[in-house]
Amino acid sequence: MKKILVVFVLLLAAGCTPQTDRITQTSTIDALLAGAYDGQIECRQLLNYGDFGIGTFDRLDGEMAVLDGKIYQIKSDGKVYIPALSAKTPFASVCEFKTDSQFDLKSVNFKTAESIIDGKFPNQNQFLAVKITGTFKYMKTRSVPAQNKPYPPLVEVAKTQPVFEMNDVAGTIVGFRSPPFVKGINVSGYHFHFLSKDFTQGGHILDFEIADGKCQIDKCNELLLILPEDDALQNIDLSKDKSQELQKVEK
Repeated sequence: MKKILVVFVLLLAAGCTPQTDRITQTSTIDALLAGAYDGQIECRQLLNYGDFGIGTFDRLDGEMAVLDGKIYQIKSDGKVYIPALSAKTPFASVCEFKTDSQFDLKSVNFKTAESIIDGKFPNQNQFLAVKITGTFKYMKTRSVPAQNKPYPPLVEVAKTQPVFEMNDVAGTIVGFRSPPFVKGINVSGYHFHFLSKDFTQGGHILDFEIADGKCQIDKCNELLLILPEDDALQNIDLSKDKSQELQKVEK
């Protein structure tokens, strides 16, 4: 894989690139929106870059959550599986999670939780890895089934995506808050996946209401972007603004 290192940092000593403050990403969100679903990096390789993160799998076969150094696959039946380390991903973001700050969250919904985090970390041009562990009064997720070639764009896949609703469930939210300037590269703002405590349910989060939990934040100031070595993106027009498509897919 070819590697493009984009370093976002106010002050960094020459040659000092701490792995603990770096998010490593494979491919781009716009490429995924366009149907670039073929896996490029094996799960075993992905874990070399971090122990925490989110993504998807080859052929768009479900949602990925990386927690405590283990990769979980939430398939279109809403159930959690352990993928083979040889399984590949076309798109994922991971980091080595180290808590910089933590605080309690009680009786708040998705939007309020975002507002609380934004209030504590007002610099919207900063990357945050976000882990929220607790009991959720309500959790709404989705996953997507594996696709066959010719791959349809993600906005079409999302029209028939299975949606799952859980009540009074304990578990962990895994995800990131990314700056506005990553538009086209990743999801600007919040992007969360969920894993239940018993590792039986999960998915891409559409909505939630937390009863009682703890939020941990890891501030990151580096982005390592890994693009395919082959011509996987050659015939994809990435000059178009896909923000409206992304909104439909994410929400």
